[in-house]
Amino acid sequence: FSGALEAPKQSIANGAVVTLQSAGGDTLGTGFYSPHSQIRLRMLSFGPSTQSFDRDSLRHRIQQAAKARNHLISDNNNMLRLVSHDADFLPGLIIDRYGDWYVFQILSAGMEPWRQDIIAIVRELFQPAGLVERSDETVRRKEGLEPRKEIVFGELPEDGRVNGIENGICFQIDLWHGHKTGFYLDQRDNRHAVRLLAANRHVLNCFSYTGGFSVAALQGGAKSVISLDESRDALAILENNLAMNAVASDCHQSFRVDVFKELRTYQSEGKRFDLIILDPPKFASSQANVKRACRGYKDLNRLAFELLHPGGILITFSCSGLIARDLFQKVVFDASLDANTEAMIIQQLTQSEDHPIRLSFPESFYLKGLVIRKC
Repeated sequence: FSGALEAPKQSIANGAVVTLQSAGGDTLGTGFYSPHSQIRLRMLSFGPSTQSFDRDSLRHRIQQAAKARNHLISDNNNMLRLVSHDADFLPGLIIDRYGDWYVFQILSAGMEPWRQDIIAIVRELFQPAGLVERSDETVRRKEGLEPRKEIVFGELPEDGRVNGIENGICFQIDLWHGHKTGFYLDQRDNRHAVRLLAANRHVLNCFSYTGGFSVAALQGGAKSVISLDESRDALAILENNLAMNAVASDCHQSFRVDVFKELRTYQSEGKRFDLIILDPPKFASSQANVKRACRGYKDLNRLAFELLHPGGILITFSCSGLIARDLFQKVVFDASLDANTEAMIIQQLTQSEDHPIRLSFPESFYLKGLVIRKC
């Protein structure tokens, strides 16, 4: 971060590859330099021997990242993250696969000059039917970059949607308008966990987006599922996902609502559920937002505890990297106290294997999940 670095003695170009040295002159590694961001240096390598970064090393790193995930691809799974930015020593680069279509994001100044090489390497290594760039995250502005979104090649359907398969379930993915690159791939294993827990339960899925957890619950034998989200487009895709998987539509209802308000309405009406899923958007985007985020998580989880039958299951997540696992667990405990509820953690969840956590980059651990039984 900027506060850990001495001011450079001369101007350094945005995105340049630089060598990092200690105050004593020892070489510590190399990285992309970003004078506009508080994250001043994004590491490409650690250690005394400096490594060059060129097209060959870019290709090698992409190839190695994809190779490490080859075992995740099968007839039942053709969607995954192939490159997970800093965790794969490719700072600011994300490459996702959805069937025959690929999507990439460039989110750092250092990766920006390599855009044409990235496109050429993706075509060479993976031969996709089409490629979409979704470099439209606001974080690019912190790197001194403008957002960019483009169909690089391929005939994307007019609605921007393609199909993919996850654990044998078919999903429609909105590559053009969808969140992130179109789908929350990091929840793959957790959707399977919901499928295993849902049998004969009445399920409430909050912040449902396009219904990944809802379809999984119905596939797992849920008696009923209610999906809540603010996005009309997401709920429309949810309905398509139900139809593609031939699940009983009379067992499902979706509502376009403010989730917090709807939960309070359910509370006042005395509604109760057997399984509640809370997968809200990121509440803390900066350190200054952490306290406010904790209040939001506490309120949300309190309402969920109050809406659960005794013996019911709460599956609750935080995708805020600034909220540590122990802090999140404490917030959920505080919520149970306010709900006058005893509960126990029966399982801990995290991001799927294609979103690895590098030990030298602890920030790559961001998705925390708790499976809790109400006593």
